[in-house]
Amino acid sequence: MANHKSALKRVRQNIKKNMRNSSLRSRLKTFIKSFRASVAKKDQELALTNLNRVVKAYDKAATKGVLHKKNASRSISRLTKHYNTIAAK
Repeated sequence: MANHKSALKRVRQNIKKNMRNSSLRSRLKTFIKSFRASVAKKDQELALTNLNRVVKAYDKAATKGVLHKKNASRSISRLTKHYNTIAAK
């Protein structure tokens, strides 16, 4: 356990940051799951709205430092390619 005042503050900050980050990651996973479900149903309109939500969530996570910028970019690219499989038909 931390003994210094600054170390105690750092522990409190880490707990807050961890809760915020896990919340963002969980929301992102939920959006991805709903997007993949809409692609599986081949519902193009629903998939597009879900894709937009996923992209926004990835951008926010990258901005907040939850994910690396290139990780978010790569994931968005892959999901967009996934969407394009039903959009082309």
